[in-house]
Amino acid sequence: MRSITNLTLGAVLCFFAVATAATARRTEIRMADYGIVPGTGQDLTPALNRALAAIKAAEGGGRNVTLSFEPGQYHFHGAQAARKTYYVSNHDQNQPKPTVFVLEGWDGLTVEGNGAEFLFHGRLIPFALNGTTDCTLRHFSIDFVQPQIAQAEVVESSAAGGTTLRVAPWVNYRVMEDGGLETYGEDWANRLVSAIAFERDTRHIVYNTGDLGLNTAGVEDLGDRRVRLPRWHDGRLVPGTVLALRSWQRPAPGIFLNECRDTRIENVKVHYADGMGLLAQRCTNVTLEKFGVCLRGSDDPRYFTTQADATHFSQCRGHIRSNGGLYEHMMDDAINIHGVYLRVKERRDDYTVLASYEHGQAWGFAWGDPGDEVQFIRSRTMEIAGAVNRIAAIEPAGQAGVTGAKAFVIRMEQPLDSAIVGGEAFGIENLTWTPTVEFRHNVVRNNRARGALFSSPRRTVVEDNLFDHTSGTAILLCGDCNGWYESGACRDLLIRRNTFINALTSMYQFTNAVISIYPEIPDLEQQKAYFHGGKRGAIRIEDNTFEAFDAPLLYAKSVDGLVFKDNVLRTNNDYRPFHWNKQRVTLERVARAEIDETYKKR
Repeated sequence: MRSITNLTLGAVLCFFAVATAATARRTEIRMADYGIVPGTGQDLTPALNRALAAIKAAEGGGRNVTLSFEPGQYHFHGAQAARKTYYVSNHDQNQPKPTVFVLEGWDGLTVEGNGAEFLFHGRLIPFALNGTTDCTLRHFSIDFVQPQIAQAEVVESSAAGGTTLRVAPWVNYRVMEDGGLETYGEDWANRLVSAIAFERDTRHIVYNTGDLGLNTAGVEDLGDRRVRLPRWHDGRLVPGTVLALRSWQRPAPGIFLNECRDTRIENVKVHYADGMGLLAQRCTNVTLEKFGVCLRGSDDPRYFTTQADATHFSQCRGHIRSNGGLYEHMMDDAINIHGVYLRVKERRDDYTVLASYEHGQAWGFAWGDPGDEVQFIRSRTMEIAGAVNRIAAIEPAGQAGVTGAKAFVIRMEQPLDSAIVGGEAFGIENLTWTPTVEFRHNVVRNNRARGALFSSPRRTVVEDNLFDHTSGTAILLCGDCNGWYESGACRDLLIRRNTFINALTSMYQFTNAVISIYPEIPDLEQQKAYFHGGKRGAIRIEDNTFEAFDAPLLYAKSVDGLVFKDNVLRTNNDYRPFHWNKQRVTLERVARAEIDETYKKR
């Protein structure tokens, strides 16, 4: 009887705990009550700053709050935005970064846009979530009134006369005394050095163009928004071609997530960002539901969206999900999921190393925690060195805090492998900060570079997506401890029921086939193990449809356990074949491969 009574009491207490959690008070706050109303055309940044501070103080640190906006247009300027020191992975590390929606430490926050259009002015981060838990962004769009990417249309072009462009009406531009062409806006200016060419009617990137260097020497302003570049001519750029003109700067993403847990973003559209559409680093569980980095519709006069990737996940864990997204016209990939290799700089004793960030756009943020599982990798052969170890202690080298750190002193729980000594380059990969991934029902189209990059050892499913005119490789599996330092290997990946339409219309890095498994391995001849895979059927490419004008469908290097079967191939004459790779399937150091090139018809 006593045990039954205790059990009954426990059940009652459990019931009340669940009921209390389920009915936790959620406060809905009308932002109009704080003077943040649409349609005024005024800078609402100061009012937003005051409102967020007041709401957070009044609502117990921002727990279970919904910030509700009325439909309409809201303007925010960088001049009065908060200045934040955010070291953002894979972006320029200029500091501080003007940030408008500064959401730090909120728990259970929902930003409900109700269809609001948030319009930004200047060079800034629109949304930054830092150290948040269980937060949701939904039903709004992000755009900039004057994007840092410029646009122009080819009016005339000849070898003798160069190229005459008509600059789009929203672009501010000036011819510099030294012959450069510069665009400018509120608190920014860009020298234009590169162009991406689009067909005016189809909006596809012009066949076999890729990145075009822009020669502005001797540029003339002809008036009526026309400029002539007398020393720049390319016969592929016929009159009517639309150019996205850009620099290589990428200072700020549209949405920045740092050290966040359980973040959900639904029905949010990023029409422009001066970097990536969304960048998440050191986050646990991110869900994107009908998220878009996209044009404002079929009648949008612009032909571009973001300066770089649509979405990018660096050193994240838990589960990453993108479902029903639209990713188009960005200047890089739709999604890139990876960790970061640190390079071993010094072995201090049998347990301790000094290791550093190596890429100029990926440093300054936390890399690992005590208890994290790590492994070492030989940079030249990309082979694992020794057994999995754990971090006993980690601290930034030469400074008190993690922010801005470039190197760490890391002490392991177990002795280091004897091979990890001077004279050979090694990297460290953090295995704890790796996610499972779902990329389903998304559309990727008309973008520069590549479609999707996956570099996680955990279960990854890429299913029922449309890759339409990704100008380079549609799907890339990489891994690189020599240049980008983006880790790691794919151990359990399914690519199924996707449609690939006319990928590889231009050449970029790692574009060896429509699906390119291309780890950067400087000394492949000396490699004894394999980088990707590790079991039979580790990477499965099944039941996909390839609509292709050129030969290469699959290129794979350093894989143990590859399946390619039950796929559909439809060839077309939309473009002239030009790729150097003339094989449908090319394998380089691949073991336990099951390749069936008997393509189905559908």
